[in-house]
Amino acid sequence: MYAEIDDESELPIGWTDEQEAGTYRLKRSGVALFGYVAGAQSWKPNLFQPQRTLWTARGNADGFVIEAVAEDMPRQAFLGVRACELKAISIQDHVLADPANPESDYVARRQESFIVAVNCAKAGATCFCVSMDAGPGVEAGYDLALTELIDDVRHDFLVEIGSPRGASIAARLPLTTASGGDIDAAEAVVSETAAGMGRTLNTVGLKSLLQDNPDHAQWDDVAARCLSCGNCTFACPTCFCHSTEDVTTIDGEVAERQQRWDSCFSLDFSYIRGGAVRPGVASRYRQWMTHKLANWFDQFGESGCVGCGRCITWCPSGIDITAEAAAIRDSLRED
Repeated sequence: MYAEIDDESELPIGWTDEQEAGTYRLKRSGVALFGYVAGAQSWKPNLFQPQRTLWTARGNADGFVIEAVAEDMPRQAFLGVRACELKAISIQDHVLADPANPESDYVARRQESFIVAVNCAKAGATCFCVSMDAGPGVEAGYDLALTELIDDVRHDFLVEIGSPRGASIAARLPLTTASGGDIDAAEAVVSETAAGMGRTLNTVGLKSLLQDNPDHAQWDDVAARCLSCGNCTFACPTCFCHSTEDVTTIDGEVAERQQRWDSCFSLDFSYIRGGAVRPGVASRYRQWMTHKLANWFDQFGESGCVGCGRCITWCPSGIDITAEAAAIRDSLRED
């Protein structure tokens, strides 16, 4: 899990993960500090809080007064951010830090975050970041980037500086200039990882494939397996759906307006007067997958998927978004 640490000894040294559809296992493996692929949760909760109070209303003799919630923004350093996660953060920036309608809490947290990225030295069985042009090598959006280099004679880190803040930190470290051999070794790590992707997603014509087939039989097929639990949306590093609700004390003197994560797999999420727009599981799965891989382009000019594979790993039914897209494509080819 991504959690607060005080010392490097708290990193998962010598641990790796084995992932498959609906499966996540930890096992011992070597001496790497960053030998794992992707944890259960992304960095999303640290930037876009799962739940927060927007304002509080307190009753008085004249009615009520609304009090703004004063919250100290934490200064956060994210250690071990992967390329797909950097891409996900940039996508959330596009949505939640849009100058026209900024999410103020997100923007403040984002500005106070220092990112130490890590190039992946291993691809998981559910990874398909290469298909989404989101990894495994980090390219932008970091303050410092590390590549862990391990062989029979050394255990080193190649450090790349990505910002003035990163340069300020690097200047305090006992670094030596990387040689051409070091740079070649780092590039080889990324290349080998890219060649070892566990999944692929054919994105050619994918947008029209999904948007033009809202009544395809595959949606009913996946609905028979989907539990509509929302795990995929909560584990996803880019999903941003949320709702607001008012909570009032029993005596009616204090009320709070709260914002919390929500999921398009919830029946209430599409409720309007008269009922839910998407009452069936098939329509909800179609909404999620089509929005993620197709409609997102219409809204934000890019895909909403970064190929991290979390939606596959953490689906209790083992539903695979890459397999569902391929099934629709293959059936149409057969027709």
